[in-house]
Amino acid sequence: MKIAITGSHGFLGSSLIDELVKQGHEVIRISRSPKNESEIGFDIEKQEMDSQKLDDAKIDVLIHLAGAGIGEKKWSNEQKNEILDSRVFGTKLIAQTLSGLKNKPKLFISASAIGIYGNRGEELLTEDSKPGEDFLSSVCIAWEKETKVAKDARINTAILRTGKKKKKNGGTLKRMLLPFKIGAGGRLGSGKQMMSWITQNDWTNAVIYICEKQLAGTYNLVAPCAVTNEQFTKSLGATLHRPTILPTPLLPLKIIYGAELVEALLLGSQNVVPKALLEAGYKFESEDIDSALKTVLD
Repeated sequence: MKIAITGSHGFLGSSLIDELVKQGHEVIRISRSPKNESEIGFDIEKQEMDSQKLDDAKIDVLIHLAGAGIGEKKWSNEQKNEILDSRVFGTKLIAQTLSGLKNKPKLFISASAIGIYGNRGEELLTEDSKPGEDFLSSVCIAWEKETKVAKDARINTAILRTGKKKKKNGGTLKRMLLPFKIGAGGRLGSGKQMMSWITQNDWTNAVIYICEKQLAGTYNLVAPCAVTNEQFTKSLGATLHRPTILPTPLLPLKIIYGAELVEALLLGSQNVVPKALLEAGYKFESEDIDSALKTVLD
């Protein structure tokens, strides 16, 4: 297949491209700053894109992953606007461009996140569950809404609600490794909050599965078995052969990242299951956190 990707230089996009190329697919990068003639440029602020070049490419699938990182900086009003605008206006530009192509793709895949569900305790959450009411929920709702233009143009559309990514050199795991390695890792808060996670390998394989099967609809990209933060902490400590006796102090994290970010990303609870993905026949490589961490950190 010929597959175009935004966010191709990011954590998720770069790993996905490596695997797609390895499997023999042709990849076209869509970038704000094209590095060569083979890449297609797009400008979110100006709402401009080289639509003719994209049309001429006759792509089979477009995967839209671009968006400002949600956990990189304290959530100032400016940063919140960047998180929202980069997703909403980026998706709007891509969807509108695709809808106007003569050679429309067979499938449009747009990123989202399980943040759409908000802080829900132990409630079991599927793709049919109602959204939450916090900042990240509102971002995801607006983000997903912008795919409607592509759907209205009769382009099969898949939305990927991704959970916490587990990869040694990226995602949430990368930030957690140092304190655990020096024996200072511990649960966050009560440790009872549910964590819905997925390994980088399973995320990549699931996206390729959706591409190859031409699956439309909404998909929770999480492993089948969520764990509490305390369970995750014990598993990571055991994998690294390090103690996890004392809880992680929250005050320094709140000073660095802000209380709102810490409450949403570290203390919020989401018990999400990949109902649609399992029903579509996808088989997970890593279903439990112990084997997943051993595989990722090996």
